[in-house]
Amino acid sequence: MFKEERNEFKFDWSHLGDIQQGRPHLGNMTHVAVYRLMQYTLRDAMIKHTDARTTESVFYDAGVSAGKAFYKNMMPGITDLNDFVAQLQKLMKELNIGILRIEESDPESLEFTMTVAEDLDCSGLPVTDEVVCTYDEGFIAGLLEAFAGRGFAVREIDCWCNGDRVCRFAARPAA
Repeated sequence: MFKEERNEFKFDWSHLGDIQQGRPHLGNMTHVAVYRLMQYTLRDAMIKHTDARTTESVFYDAGVSAGKAFYKNMMPGITDLNDFVAQLQKLMKELNIGILRIEESDPESLEFTMTVAEDLDCSGLPVTDEVVCTYDEGFIAGLLEAFAGRGFAVREIDCWCNGDRVCRFAARPAA
């Protein structure tokens, strides 16, 4: 499941296991610092073993895979855009991922500008004049692709790490 060579994604929601059975006393929550410890040490090791560009691509692809799986397993059957946004906002807040807001939307062209406040990946990090939420870009792209049935390109245009206090993402259908 985790160690065989492959050229395609094989992630399945069942790979997350039975958290209630496995963690009867600790439950399904952990500290944000622990999540970031895993993400940023993994990113650091990947850059060391490959390069920054490859690492960014891998993080984006992982986010896409996660976004599709999240939609399939947490939002099945939602086909109305307003219901999709409302449910996604609710889930992101309940799961402490962040506070999602839609700043601009064009439902006909499926182009969106959205923000995530208190973002799990970066809120509170030092200002470095770069955007760092590559996994989030992919996650949003995967969510939108699973919802709309077509690929999306998502780019972070503002980030806590470049001095903003929310992460802002531009999303549009892929060419």
